[in-house]
Amino acid sequence: MDHGSWQEMAVVGVVARTRGRHGEVVVNAETDFPEERFRAGGTLFMERAGEPVAVRIRDAWFHGGRPVVAFDSIETPEEAERLRGAELRVPEDALHPLPANTWYEHELVGCAVRTVSGEQVGTVARIEGPAGAKRLIVGHAGGEVDVPLVAEICVSIDARSGSIVIEPPDGLLEVNRPSTRTGRRNRAGSFPRSPVAMGIRG
Repeated sequence: MDHGSWQEMAVVGVVARTRGRHGEVVVNAETDFPEERFRAGGTLFMERAGEPVAVRIRDAWFHGGRPVVAFDSIETPEEAERLRGAELRVPEDALHPLPANTWYEHELVGCAVRTVSGEQVGTVARIEGPAGAKRLIVGHAGGEVDVPLVAEICVSIDARSGSIVIEPPDGLLEVNRPSTRTGRRNRAGSFPRSPVAMGIRG
């Protein structure tokens, strides 16, 4: 079965560290359905040489609110250690449908942003912030602009056509347009496919 490319898959977790003597790992879940995603017998995907490789979950349980996962192919702490920082993904068609006015982050990354008056602001490079306080990080020739992802500002979002119209309050774009910004990378195309606006993920 064709599950699509690695870039088209959705991140549901990231390996945080090893735990135990038989290759178990602790996962930072990137989903609001961890019991479903991280269960014995389930399948996740890891990246090898740029391609998705299926890995079967041998066992799984929760400790301190985080999944602890053992994979069929990982049996020693040394093997598990090599997974530190690895993303765990699922095919896009495995994602849960979202309510109206809610989007997965990958649907917004790459969208063109303009104001209601027609000014071109830039292109969404990524999305930052916790649930309920998400921000569009919009890249443009002069740097980046932080745009709060709230209905009062983002008045129209058409992810299908890749268009976002904003009505920024006075001064927002100017305040958020430094000549240079450091410490951020444009990860468009590989951003985790978590939903925004309503806190339902993966």
